[in-house]
This record gives sequence, C-alpha cells and structure tokens, in this order.
Amino acid sequence: MVVRIRLACHGIRNRPFYHIVVANSKSPRDGKHIEKVGVYDPIPGPDGVKNIEWNVDRIKYWISCGAQPSDTVAKLLSRAGVLPPLQKTWNKAVKSNDPNDN
Repeated sequence: MVVRIRLACHGIRNRPFYHIVVANSKSPRDGKHIEKVGVYDPIPGPDGVKNIEWNVDRIKYWISCGAQPSDTVAKLLSRAGVLPPLQKTWNKAVKSNDPNDN
C-alpha cells in the first residue's frame, strides 16, 4: 500500500479549503483517509496571509514511515522548512552554433 500526504478539497464554490491528509494513493481525493494532519486555506485573509495549520510531528512521522507528499504538499512543506528545498529538474537550453543543427 502506497501512502501519500495530499490535499483533500472541502469548502464551497469560489471558496476552496483543503485538509492535509494521509491516505492510500488508490483512494479518491476526498475519500477515506488514514489521518488528518492539517488544514490549508489558499485564500488570503484580511491581513493578506494564507492560513496553514499542520501537525509537523505527525507529518515527519509519516514521511519516516515512507509516505510520499504530493507535489503541492511538498512545495508547502519545503517553503515552511519541514522538507529540504526542492531541486529544479529542468535544464536550460543552450543555443547551438552548428549550422547543420535544425
């Protein structure tokens, strides 16, 4: 069983709200989960800050057990300093001076 740390969508139209959950990778996005480890509100409040609340100890525990964070959760965790910064995986294109390359 592959376990993922991912976002489960809640809220209403034009007002998304996410639970950060630990779930089986085969289960639906908003379906059954193993544990809820936090919440994420992507809409900035009146002070202009996005609200993220999570249990860092439980997230570190699940990662140590082999859980893989989704891309979005990995970005959030790396920005907060829980995970090491993500490495860019693309290379810059280099212009060739060879006239035969087209």
